[in-house]
This record gives sequence, structure tokens and C-alpha cells, in this order.
Amino acid sequence: MGTEIELDVEGQTEPPICGFKSPTASKTTTRSPTLTTLNTGTIIGEECEGEADDDATVNRTSGDTTTTTTGPGPGRLPSFTPEVAHTLSVPDVCALLNTDPENGIDNDGAARRLQHHGPNKVEGAKGLSLWTILLRQVSNSLTLVLVITMVLSFAINDHIEGGVIAAVILLNIIVGFLQDYRAEQTIQALYALSAPTCKVIRSGTTSTIKAETLVPGDIVRLGVGDVVPADLRLATSINLSTDEALLTGESLPVSKHAESVMTRDRHVPLGDRSNMVYSASTITRGRATGIVVSTGMGTEVGKIAGLLRDSNSGRNKTRVDKEAMGTFGSLVARARNGMRVLLGLDGTPLQVTLSKFALLLFALAILLAIIVFSVSKFNVTDEVLIYGICVAVAVIPESLIAVLTIATALGTRAMARGNVVIRKLAALEAVGGVTNICSDKTGTLTQGKMVTRKVWLVDGTEVQVQGTMHPFDPTSGSVNIGEKVFSLADHGMKHPEEAIGEKGENLKGFLESIALCNNAAVTKAEETSTYTAIGEPTEIALQTFAMRFGMGKPSVLAADDGQSQQQLLAEYPFDSSCKRMTVVYTSTESGAGVAYAYTKGALEALLPLLDASDEQKLEIVAKAEALAAQGLRVLCVAKRSVDGVLFQVGDDASATSEKEKASASNIPERSTIEKHLTFLGLAGIYDPPRLESAAAVQKCQAAGITVHMVTGDHVKTATAIACEVGILNPGMLQNGTEVMVASAFDSLTDVEIDALESLPLVLARCSPTTKVRMVEAMHRRKAFCVMTGDGVNDSPALKKSDVGIAMGLSGSDVAKEAADMVLTDDNFASIVTAIEEGRRLFDNIQKFLLHLLVSNIAQVILLLIGLSFKDNAGISVFPLSPLEILWANLVTSSFLALGLGLEDAQPDVMQRPPHDLQVGIFTRELIVDKFVYGTAMGGLCLAAFTSVAYGMSGADGLGEDCNEHWASECGVAFRARATTFATLTFLLLVTAWEAKHFTRSLFNMHPEKYSGPLSVLKTVWQNKFLFGAVSAGFVICFPVIYIPVINHVVFKHNAITWEWGVVMACVVVYVAIVESWKALKRRTSKANVVTGDGGEGV
Repeated sequence: MGTEIELDVEGQTEPPICGFKSPTASKTTTRSPTLTTLNTGTIIGEECEGEADDDATVNRTSGDTTTTTTGPGPGRLPSFTPEVAHTLSVPDVCALLNTDPENGIDNDGAARRLQHHGPNKVEGAKGLSLWTILLRQVSNSLTLVLVITMVLSFAINDHIEGGVIAAVILLNIIVGFLQDYRAEQTIQALYALSAPTCKVIRSGTTSTIKAETLVPGDIVRLGVGDVVPADLRLATSINLSTDEALLTGESLPVSKHAESVMTRDRHVPLGDRSNMVYSASTITRGRATGIVVSTGMGTEVGKIAGLLRDSNSGRNKTRVDKEAMGTFGSLVARARNGMRVLLGLDGTPLQVTLSKFALLLFALAILLAIIVFSVSKFNVTDEVLIYGICVAVAVIPESLIAVLTIATALGTRAMARGNVVIRKLAALEAVGGVTNICSDKTGTLTQGKMVTRKVWLVDGTEVQVQGTMHPFDPTSGSVNIGEKVFSLADHGMKHPEEAIGEKGENLKGFLESIALCNNAAVTKAEETSTYTAIGEPTEIALQTFAMRFGMGKPSVLAADDGQSQQQLLAEYPFDSSCKRMTVVYTSTESGAGVAYAYTKGALEALLPLLDASDEQKLEIVAKAEALAAQGLRVLCVAKRSVDGVLFQVGDDASATSEKEKASASNIPERSTIEKHLTFLGLAGIYDPPRLESAAAVQKCQAAGITVHMVTGDHVKTATAIACEVGILNPGMLQNGTEVMVASAFDSLTDVEIDALESLPLVLARCSPTTKVRMVEAMHRRKAFCVMTGDGVNDSPALKKSDVGIAMGLSGSDVAKEAADMVLTDDNFASIVTAIEEGRRLFDNIQKFLLHLLVSNIAQVILLLIGLSFKDNAGISVFPLSPLEILWANLVTSSFLALGLGLEDAQPDVMQRPPHDLQVGIFTRELIVDKFVYGTAMGGLCLAAFTSVAYGMSGADGLGEDCNEHWASECGVAFRARATTFATLTFLLLVTAWEAKHFTRSLFNMHPEKYSGPLSVLKTVWQNKFLFGAVSAGFVICFPVIYIPVINHVVFKHNAITWEWGVVMACVVVYVAIVESWKALKRRTSKANVVTGDGGEGV
């Protein structure tokens, strides 16, 4: 059995995670003399099923329990709570739960208990309801502003405008709803926390049942590979270990012992309760039976899920404390929180910014309408009212919310292809602004499986495994022995079996020992040619290493005639008290009476048993410490010859398997076998980093993002992996705060943490509380952080972080429920891909915001100054009709903006620091650019209108009543309006291409890709959707202007001829203005590129 050496590197310095305490209970009880440790809790045994007499009262309101026992009474038992199960012996637990450890409960009793306790299901992973997903789509100020605009349009009988806006709102809701619904369905498909079935003993019979039908008092049988279906008090256990990483964060299996009773410490941490196994943990070794003490939401997993269900989902909400605030105060607080959600003021930075921007635009629209009314001295006729609403509508970028939703949804599809499932559309843009990543180690930065990394043989030979892509695959990677490289996958290298011939018996003996002293099985599926493994992770790593040399256990035992060369005589299993494992085999080739004992275990357990000199032992210890300093778990391997006569094999015909024959033998004490051992070598085992992790970390650092490793593993192991992937470099280890153990971090106050120059890059032995404090410390430093996690214990931190990312393969349901994003491949590199996509989306949002707002500013300038254009009746003439405004905003601009939303990432997207979260999306450059371009566009549209309206005006002037109806005297006004519409359309088309980059010229936008005078053609063709949108906008402009009836009746303009010259002149002038402005910015600004090892960190 694999064990770890007890050097300073492996010592646990952080108290493990404690279980949740039950609610405070008030009790008066007559205690059983044998059960003096109980004083609080919930009755779980048969007395809960209505069989208790009137002397016992159970109050289950709000989860609290009050039990009063007035006398001993026949059959009366004290109350029981799962939190104290580890302090009781097996008979006491059985008595309290009214069950039999051999026969279990009967089916009738199980049915009654199931009716009382409910199904064994964790309700935390319920997903989002359809109503919640739908409400999310309308919870923003921009949508509400559009709804108000739609209502006003219908109120003044402008049904076309109202219908178009209604269609935009509906489109946004449908697209957003479908995306969130699909993401939620994907998440639900990934949920696999609970064991679907389990083996239970009822009425003395073992049967397989659905795990959700388990009840307290059931007796469950467990074997290797089983997922624990509920919280169990072990009744029996044989060589048992469990993987509790999902609950405690401990990366290594934990040994369990049913006979242990912890009577003196009720509040011992979960990880130290060696007589308990918890729901969602996995059996990695041995077998056991256990008594169910809690199910469903009463399990440790369920308690964390309950906390998440009860917590406020919004990160910025004010917590409502009814007792402290009173009834009226709590109602006000709830109303305020509800209003924040409805207005979109509770969410990611972009959500909040756009919602505030929408409210600002709404106020500006009202102000502009008042200005229009004031010009008419508040004599608000139908004409004035329509013009006022027309100006107000021009301020609102109607298509912004739809374009944003569609662009984000398309980005989400792209992320799904990159193994990232986005649960919330807003999370994609949010992840682009992260300044810090808090990543788990096991399975995210590393492969999540143990590999034998280095071996040191007794003759000083060092063997190293490199480049393995699959820890279970012995053909993956290569083996280095000195300067020679061997590989089972060929690649022109020597076959590893040749190394055995070169290195002789030392290597062969070592491989034989780790293959035979091993219960793991590594097999290859013939259909898929993939390797799978069953057993304890350390043993799998050793077995795979032996298989690299063609000396796996099946190969060592096999013979030419199909009969085993060696027979198992005895097995001394791993025990935490002695920290070693020994097997004894006899060889048929060596003659009768010859046997060998193969031993592996912790160095401090084997060192006194070695037949070696003091100098040799000092050399072994020095080498072991060197391996441990590299973050490796060190195992010592040894063997000796023994007298086979000591193992007189019985003739029990019923003992068919090797282990059964060994157990039927007269096996001597292990102390007589485990002595005078011959040292063979040391094995250094670790969880290797993913090959792509180092490059991904380097990419983050180049992007100004600080990567932190927050793990439950040992500090030296975490430090070694952090150095290997690039989170740390050797120079950083001089600073005491770069690497911290959670106990040291938790001992600091918030003030002391804030006084640190930077937060630790490696935080080891973390508890859930430590991770939450880390996130809170980052928030106090105004950082925007991502937290990754897979276990139930990670859920509070995932909920607290700005963007929570759960693991899809190894993650628990509760973690996925708390997360905003889920990695389907559990790979850190996918987080970097998500950040890159988020930055691309952020850049593209700025681009189409610029495009949309330039159009709005131009229209406002045009319409406000257009108040001075009077017809013969003194009524202001619309430079643009209301439908022309909607056409420009919803048809022309929408597809252009969507095309900008699909732009590829800029080449330097991951070479610049994160954008300033305090500034948000409306940077100074964006604001200045939109006013420069908008003023230029508005001025040129005015020039186009006045050139036609006053340059060719005849006796009729601008006519009369030309805002609503066509007449021959309206010819000039209608032609001027058509010219203005064509100018606005063409300038919007040009702006779409100019907005592809804020500083680079359209004629030299991608010098790293294209050069020469024709590079502009390649630039505009690069984004084919945008090219199509520009082409369609150009073509469709002509039918709108020239088709009869449509031009006069619908758009209120007329066909034009020579006016196209005015339009083209305006386009040329506009391009010259934009290019001049970009050239000025290039001269006065410097590129902001991060060239160091990352940001300053927080």
C-alpha cells in the first residue's frame, strides 16, 4: 500500500476542516450511563417514527429540536445527532438508531423512516427555474427604457415604431433565454455527485437499491470504487481508505478504522474522523460496512448546499436581517434589493455600467424632449410631440441590448467549443476583466493522477519519467536513465526492457518489488486502446512505472506454460500504525522452501528494519529529503528472502483465490518477516502538472493577471508545483509572504492581511474559510478575481468570488450550482482561453458601443439644430423622419454592430494589463472618440441637409406640413431628407470599418499580417460577417430611397440624383477627419504593453 514519508515536507500544519454544527437545541434528558457524551440533537431512530410515547416531544420547526425525557421508561433512548456519531461505539450507534449491524432494519421500518426523513437527495443542485432565467433577461435598465419607449410610441399611434421596438425587446429575451437555458441543461447533464445505487443489508439480506431510498439506520456495504451514498459510521473496515477531496480538499486518500472511538472530542475536524465516511467521497482501497447516520440535506454535503440555497445570490446585495432592522426596515431593504436587481444594478461591472448608462440616457431623452417643447413655448401640438419623441428616441441605442446579447451568446458558443460552459451570459464579459486567478492545484493545474516521477536505486542510478500525457498509460512519455532515453512508444528510442539488461538485478529487483507489493490493476481496453486503473493512486503510479519496463504484476507472475511462476503466501496490508505493506511470494523456479518478502512504505517506518550500515542509512535519508524537497511523496522499497516453511499452505479446497489461500495459511507475525530487509531504492511520486499549465500561467502573467495557487495540499508539494508551472520563481521564495500555510494566513486579522505588500501566491492546507477570506482580501484591494474549485468545500468561495469556475469532470453538484462557469475538461488552460475570449468580447463591446453611440450623437446634433429649419408655416422640418431614425438605429447599425461584436481578438489582447475596473467599459478614449466622430458625422449630415434644402430651394421653400404628408411643394424637403439619410447611412458603414481599431489606420490596420496599398481590401474582408453587413447596408439603401410609395409614404423622402455627389463628398471628408484623429492619437500616446512577469499582484 502506498504511503508517504513523514518528513517535514509532509507534516500537516493546518487544522483540517471542521464539520458544521447543528442548530442550538434546548434539551432536558435523562442520559444513558453508557452514552454520557450526548446532550443535543435530533432523534433519528424508531422513536422518530411515531413510536415514542407522550413523554417525548419533538419540535422540528426551523430545523431545531427540543426533546424532553421525563423518565427512563421501557425502551427509551437519549436523542442522537450525526455530529456525535464518531464519539460513539458501534453498539451504541446501533442502539440509538434501533438497527442491527448484521441484519440491518426491515423493509417496513425503512419505508416509515423514508417517509419521515425524505429521500436521500442533495437539494442544492436544483439548477435555475425557467422563471428565474426569464427574469434575468429583463432585469436591466436598458430593456426597461426600451419598454417605456415602446409604450410611448403606441400611445401616440406610431404603431410601426412601437412594433419595431417590441420586436427588438422580444429578440433580446428569446436569444438570452435560449442561451441560459441551454447552458443550464448542460450543467444539469454534468451533475453526478450522488451515488445512483448502493448495496444495503435489510432483514439480513444484501440487495442493491437506489441511493435516494437510504434511511438512517441502514447498513451499507462498501468496496473499492464505490461512491459513499450518505454519511456513515463505520461498523467494520478492512484496509479501508477514502478519497474525501470533494469535501475536505485533501488530495490524498485517508485511512479509516471502524474500531476507533473519539469519546473525548466531539468537534474533531471532519478529516480526522477516522471512523466516519461521508457522502460523495470515494472508496480507494479496502472494504467496509457502515451505519447510515444522516441522509440528504442532513449530510455534510447537504449542509453546505443548504447554506448556498439560503444565501443571497447577488454579490452586491445588502443582507436583510429582519430581527436587527425590524419589519418595516426589512421590507424597505428587500424592496431596495429587488429594485437593484430589476434595474440591473446588481451584477458584473459591465451589467452595472450599462444599466447606469441606460438610466442616464433616459434622463437625457427626457431633457431633450423638454428642450424641444420649450422651443415651441410648451405649445405641445401633435407635431411638437412627435418631434420631441423623435429626438428622445434618437438618444436611445435601441439595438444595443440585442447586439450585446447576440454577441455574448455567440462568444459563449465559441467558449463551449473551448471546453467552457457559461451558465450566465454576463460571466463571459466579466471574466475578461479579471486581475487575479485563484486556482486549485489538484486536477486543474495538475493532471489529478499520481505518477512515479523519480526513482533512486541502491547503486545510485537515477530514473526519471518525463512528458507523460496520461498517467495510466505506460507508453506515454519516456524514461530517462542517466543520459539514455527509453520509451515503449518507440519514437526511435530504446525499449525500456533493454534498461533491465543494462542495469542488472538492482533495477529488476526494484521493479519486481513494486509490481508484486501492489493491489492496483492497470488494464488496457482493446476496443479503445485506452488504459484504465483501479486501486489506490500511489499503487497505480508504481504499477504503471513497472509496466513501462514490461514488468507489471501480470507479466511478473506469468509463465510460458500459463502457470504462475510465483504464488502468494501471505499479505500484510498497509496499516497507519506501521505505515508499510508486505507481501510474501514463493518462486517455483527456486525450489521448495524459497520465498521472498517484498515491502514498501514510509522511509521512517522501513529505515530501522533495513540491513544497512549507518553511513548507508544517512545517504538514503539525504536522498529522500532531496526528493521530498521537490514536492514528491517518497516511498522506500525493500525485500528479503524468507523460509517458505513458515507459511504452511493449507489444503482448503474452498480457498480458490491466492488471497483466500494465504488467509487459510498459518501466517507468522509480521514482525518476524519485516526485519533484516535489503534496501532496493526510493520512489518519488507526485501529481504532475498538465503540459499546457506552464504556458497558460506565463500567458496570464504577460497579460498582467496574477495567478494564485489555493490548495488543500502540503506546502512543499504546492510550492514545487507552483515553481514548475511558473507561478513562483526561486527568487520569490526569499519573501516570506509569497508562500503561506493557511494556519498562518487565518491567524492574521483583516487589517494585517491588508498591510501585506501582496497576497500570497501559494496558499497551502486551505479550508473553505481560508478561501473565502482570500477572496474578501482581494475585494478590499479592488481586485476582480476568479476562483476555481471542484469540491463541496469550495462552494462558498465560488459564490463569493466575482467569477466562480467549477470543474465539470471532477466537480461536485454543489460546486457547479455555485459557479458562473464550468470547465468540461478541468483544465487551467481553458480558464486562460475564457479570459482571452472575455477580453475579445470586451474590446468588441467597446467597438460596437462606439459605433452605436456615434450614430446617436450625430442624430441628436442633427435633430436639435434641425429645430431651426422651418417650413412655410413656421413648423420645424424633420431633417430625418422617425422611421429613418429607427431604420438607421435598428437595421443599418444593428448588423454593423453585430459584425463588430464578431471581430477576432487583437494580436496584443493578452499582452496588455486588465482594463481599469474603476473606469469600466466607458474609457476616456471611447468617450472622446464618440464625441469626435459623432460631432463630425452630425455636422456632415447637417451640411448635406442644408446643401440641398437651401442650395436648391425654389419658390416653395421647404413646403408646408412636410413632416407627415407628401405634396409637390415638399419636393425640396423630401430630397434634402433623402440626402441626409443616405449620408448618415454611408457614414455609418464607413465607421464600422474604422471602429475595428481605435488607433490604427484603416489603410494599415494589420501590419503584422498585411502590407502594401491593397492591405485595406484584406482588412475589410477579414471579418466576412461585417463585410456582408456593410455590403447589404450599401445595397439596401437604394431601394429604400427609390421604390415609390415606400419612399414617400413610409420614409418621408424622395428619390435623389445629383445629391449623391454631396453624399460622396461628406464620406471623403469624414474619412479624412477620422484618419487624422487616429494619427494624432498615435503621435500623442504610447502603447501600454506588459512585458514583465505579470502584474504587480494584490
